[in-house]
Amino acid sequence: MEKKKYDLVIAGGGVAGCAAALAAARRGLKCAVIEKTVSAGGLATNGLVLVYLPLCDGAGHQVSFGITEELLHACNTYGPHEVPEWQDGSGRFQVYFSPASLILALDELLLKAGVDLWFDTVLIGASSDKNKRVRSIEVWNKSGRIEIFADCFIDATGDADLAYLAGNKCLSATNSLVTWVIEHREQSDQLTVCNYGRDTSVRIVANPITDVFTEPGISGKMVSDFVIAARAKYLKILQEEYESGISSPKKRYPIAFPSMPTLRHTRCISAVEPMQENMAWQSVEKSIGLAADWRKRNSVWEMPFGMLIPDNVEGVLAAGRAAGAIGDAWEISRVIPAAALTGEVSGVAAAIAAKHGIMPSKVDYEELAFELQKGRKFPLKISELGLVKPEDGTL
Repeated sequence: MEKKKYDLVIAGGGVAGCAAALAAARRGLKCAVIEKTVSAGGLATNGLVLVYLPLCDGAGHQVSFGITEELLHACNTYGPHEVPEWQDGSGRFQVYFSPASLILALDELLLKAGVDLWFDTVLIGASSDKNKRVRSIEVWNKSGRIEIFADCFIDATGDADLAYLAGNKCLSATNSLVTWVIEHREQSDQLTVCNYGRDTSVRIVANPITDVFTEPGISGKMVSDFVIAARAKYLKILQEEYESGISSPKKRYPIAFPSMPTLRHTRCISAVEPMQENMAWQSVEKSIGLAADWRKRNSVWEMPFGMLIPDNVEGVLAAGRAAGAIGDAWEISRVIPAAALTGEVSGVAAAIAAKHGIMPSKVDYEELAFELQKGRKFPLKISELGLVKPEDGTL
């Protein structure tokens, strides 16, 4: 079996994995990203979830910076949208983007940073030593089975696949049935959907079914059932409109479906200090940055360093949807800005661990905080921005 060796291996090439790779490679680590599809970006690109959710609190205060902000601007490098003006508090610091544009931008950023990209490569195993430290992972691609060794690994799979294969306990939750579809649709007073891009004939449809939920967790059969049911729901909508005369195949038809399941939360790690429910506006001792609640204004969360650290395996950090979160906190940690933030922090922590020859779980928080804030604005605490909690948490 072929063998490879890196300083850092990142399982998953979504936004979290890309942010981790950029942060680590820019600090001199030899990095590889293992991605099961043929493009980076994860749900943002392959899932067609093409809205970069807010980096602000909705009241004119930016709360997320660093690579999170870098990717917000990069996602339309080859796309039609401009980042909106938001500082007057009338909007949110977010933007729509073309998934293909973001793919090109991520390719460019990762290759410039010297990251090795392993596309069409599936994670199939993880090997640990007697101290439960992950020493290598096993992958499969067209070259066959390959064992990849590294000093540190980052689980950015979205489903905590690496931690799961390594034997760490994982948490799970249900998912509402949802799919995103890029479609052609003629203008009509009876058909309401948000515009996408400059051409009003090209639109994006988010098709949630809020009263239909999966069982907690994930399995191979569940993924297949989820994808089939979501497309069937969209097909039923089309058929009903065609039969009623509201629309026709010439007036409304799909252009692209997601190439991966649009599951929101399946598995995340059981972490040393997971994000907990109702933690908005609460101070966290070892906060690694701030995340805004995309669902409402004036709700800001501090994210604990311990959410990135599995509680039963060593040599691994988690980022994005795989990072430890419980209940409603998962709604905060799973979206693009928080994924980018936890990805960047995990990459920086891996670089510090490599510098000192220690486990990522042993990284000194003060050194991590210093590195994150060195020479740039990167608030770790709500108090650093002078924000005050409103009485009801909303505007």
